[in-house]
Amino acid sequence: MSTATKPKHIGRNIGRIRELRGMKQEALATAIGVIQQSISNIEASETIDEEKLKVIAEVLGVSAEAIKNYSDETVLNVINNTFTSHDNSTLNAVNIQPNFNPLDKVVELYERLVQAEKEKVEYLEKLLKEK
Repeated sequence: MSTATKPKHIGRNIGRIRELRGMKQEALATAIGVIQQSISNIEASETIDEEKLKVIAEVLGVSAEAIKNYSDETVLNVINNTFTSHDNSTLNAVNIQPNFNPLDKVVELYERLVQAEKEKVEYLEKLLKEK
């Protein structure tokens, strides 16, 4: 039984890194002086020549080796091991459990609005009586 590993798909790695950088194919194409379709073809290719890989790596801000050895698992491990939040905002964003009834808040706001309108009417009536 053969345990040969499948070679890395360099084009797919380029696409993933480009996406993680928030870059569109058109932007990468412009940066390296080709058309968008060329980037699409590169990302569909399993291999790419070294010179072109170095140019793309420079534009993406990584090394050619990083593209060759890229894996989603490694990226997730780095994020999980390096992300810290010191303000508990992440914890609170994950599990939002209000300690009040939202409907009660709507009623409270409505009552305040009605009271403000009543006060406005009384004030206007007072102004009319003075004239």
